[in-house]
Amino acid sequence: MVAEAITETQDTTTLVLFTGNDRLDYKAGHFLTIDPHQFEALERFTAFLEDLKGRKEPARAYSMTSAPEEKYLAITVKEERYVRGATKYPPLLSPLLVKRTLRGMRLVITGFTGPYTLPDSVESQVDRLVHIVAGSGAVPNFSILKHALANYPTLQHTFVCSNKTWDDVIFGRNLSELAARHADRLTVIHTLTRDPDAASRGPNIRSGRVDEALLRQTLPDPSAALVYVCGPGITQADRALARENGVDPQPRFLETVLAMLRNIGVPDNRVKRESYG
Repeated sequence: MVAEAITETQDTTTLVLFTGNDRLDYKAGHFLTIDPHQFEALERFTAFLEDLKGRKEPARAYSMTSAPEEKYLAITVKEERYVRGATKYPPLLSPLLVKRTLRGMRLVITGFTGPYTLPDSVESQVDRLVHIVAGSGAVPNFSILKHALANYPTLQHTFVCSNKTWDDVIFGRNLSELAARHADRLTVIHTLTRDPDAASRGPNIRSGRVDEALLRQTLPDPSAALVYVCGPGITQADRALARENGVDPQPRFLETVLAMLRNIGVPDNRVKRESYG
């Protein structure tokens, strides 16, 4: 049951779920899935899309916002948008979850799973985690960050968060509070690609995209940290459109960051990645 729907940004909502249990067995970085067929309000739209696509609509995956030691279960959902000429089909489930899910609403969820988690012996492997995220890619890393701060006291963290504007930053206040509370262990850096006032917002808020210079700054020893990268990556639709046009798909945030990490010498086995889109 939805205990609370928290508006994070104009297009992003955190759903706090009451399950009847204080603790559930999952790892920070895991996701759950929600089947759109359970919603009567989507029945006609779901049937239309299935006829159009010639296949059953799959369940959608949403990363956990909560950490396992917290006494609530939460996911954060960013509303997908239909963009003429770029998006093949209109989104089905995320608009309902973000804009029309109210306190008391009941959901059937399935989970928990996913490889985007911390190794059990993380403190014996490294002394630093570097999180590089864009948009709602912050969600699983926020869970991992909270869990690591609570359970691995020797780990240092750098959290690099890319968004268009300050108003698009998910968990901005929460990250600031964590950075203040753990000033000796956590540095948060925001990069804003379309915010003309970025430079005036604070010392760790920068204008522009995540670039190689910033990665070199946050990873002075490329082999001494674990790097968790999450954000938009090349989708199946991107690949299909590129094939139709006889070109290679354009790299997105995930592919661009992974290429820069290779350029500065970060070993592939030190990088965890997860994409959305």
